[in-house]
Amino acid sequence: MARHVVCSADDLPVGSMKAFKAGETRVVVYHLKNGFYATQGQCTHTFGPLARGEIVKGCQVQCPLHHARFDIATGAVMRWANFPPGIQLLNAVRGEKALRTFKVEVRNGNVEVMA
Repeated sequence: MARHVVCSADDLPVGSMKAFKAGETRVVVYHLKNGFYATQGQCTHTFGPLARGEIVKGCQVQCPLHHARFDIATGAVMRWANFPPGIQLLNAVRGEKALRTFKVEVRNGNVEVMA
């Protein structure tokens, strides 16, 4: 696993997130009250771009397409896709799957993702 500088820590204020490439891997980096985190860039439901979603409850990311929610620190599914009504039919085929997470360190003012 390689270490990739994705941005300056000052580039991401607390409560924000942004998509980056860490080597060949697309990730979303989040700056929460308790530090920086990174997950894969796409939702595991239908591969929606998580960086276009929103941070909810201070520690979850919600996909913009079908509103699946994931714990940012662990990648665990907090709520599976439920929007729009009827999407549950697709959920029978697309079972719940956690997000992949990546270790993040801040060194010399830079956010580094191990991917």
